[in-house]
Amino acid sequence: MTISASDSSRPRTKKRSTRSLSKRTRNTESLTSPTAHLHGVLVDVLGVGVLLLGKSGIGKSECALDLVMRGHRLVADDLIKVERSEEGKLYGSSHELGRHLMEIRGLGIIDIGKLFGIAATRDRKRIQLVIELVESDVEIKDLTGLEGESYEILGVRLPLRRIPVRPGRNLTAIVEVAAREYLLEEEGYHTAAQLEERLTAKMREGGKE
Repeated sequence: MTISASDSSRPRTKKRSTRSLSKRTRNTESLTSPTAHLHGVLVDVLGVGVLLLGKSGIGKSECALDLVMRGHRLVADDLIKVERSEEGKLYGSSHELGRHLMEIRGLGIIDIGKLFGIAATRDRKRIQLVIELVESDVEIKDLTGLEGESYEILGVRLPLRRIPVRPGRNLTAIVEVAAREYLLEEEGYHTAAQLEERLTAKMREGGKE
C-alpha cells in the first residue's frame, strides 16, 4: 500500500492537535486552581519534586546547581508558582521571565538550559518533599526521623526534612539520599521504623531470658 505525503501528514497533525488540546486544558485548569508563590528552589531529583527552602544566602541555589551537575533537573529558582490540583496535589513552576534561570552569588544570572542543555530543566513538577536548609546552630529535635515533620502549602501537608548547613558538609549528597528515602517510604519501607521494630524485638527476647 502506498502512503502519499498528504496521508502521512495526518497522524502528525492529529498528534499536534492532541498536544495542543492538552496544553490548553492544563492552562485553563491553572487559571482556576488555588495558587501560592514561594521563595525557594524546586528541583527534580530522581523523579521526586524537591522544594528547597531556607533564608536568603544559605546556599539553596548553589545546592540546586550541584544537583543539576549530577544529572538532576531544575524546575524553578527564587520565585516558585505553586498550584493545587483538584486531586490535592501540588505542582510548581517558574514564572515566564525567570524560566530556566538561576542566580548564583558571585556569577549573577545563569541560564541552566543554555549551559547544560534542555534535559537539565523542566517547566513543571509535582512537589513531593520539602527540604529546609537551616543554620548549624538550629536545634534539630527529630534526630532519628521517627516523628516526621511536615510543611503545609495551600492546605496540603508535605514531608519536611531540616538539614543544618555546616562548612564542608555535602548538602547535595544529603538531598539525594533524602529523595531516595522518600521513594522507599512511598513503597512502605521506613528505615527508622524498621530499626525501632528490631530494637523492640531484641528487648522482648532479652526479657524472656
